[in-house]
Amino acid sequence: MTRLMIIVASVREGRIGLPIAQWVRGVAEADPRFDIDWADLKEIALPLMDEPNHPRLRQYTHDHTKAWSARVDAADAFIFVQPEYNYSFAPALKNALDYLHAEWRRKPVGTVSYGGISGGTRGTTAIRPVELALGLSPTQANLELAWAAQHLNDDGEFEATESNGRTLHAMLDEIAQLDGALAPLRG
Repeated sequence: MTRLMIIVASVREGRIGLPIAQWVRGVAEADPRFDIDWADLKEIALPLMDEPNHPRLRQYTHDHTKAWSARVDAADAFIFVQPEYNYSFAPALKNALDYLHAEWRRKPVGTVSYGGISGGTRGTTAIRPVELALGLSPTQANLELAWAAQHLNDDGEFEATESNGRTLHAMLDEIAQLDGALAPLRG
């Protein structure tokens, strides 16, 4: 079974990423191939990178870094539920990525992005070099939600379209396949 960490990248008050991520979580939890680790960066509350040593050394000095390292190390794959901010990615996600190095290596990552007209495409594109530098293997199937706030119901829950569901299932299929191929390389 693939240990899939779903990372909620927005830490803003009133964020629409939370209900979107909860929908992703529900779909992933219904898939028997995955064991889910829910990682809400707002709850985790990592301070701005405060480790004295380069992350590739894994000589962490702070308990929050050691705990984050253990969780990411235990994960086999990731889904980033991320907003687009000013044509780029969420700073909380960049900070969470930068805390670590080897823990991300040779693991698949899918993206559920959201924003205005672009659906978060520019944020996904902007963070791709960071993912590749850390050795993450991005999926080709990614879900981009344009005008996502318009898909929240009166209770604040995200109402996915049939197309959204198909794309998310395609991403989960790809994550499972990539994990099967990459797991022996993580050795």
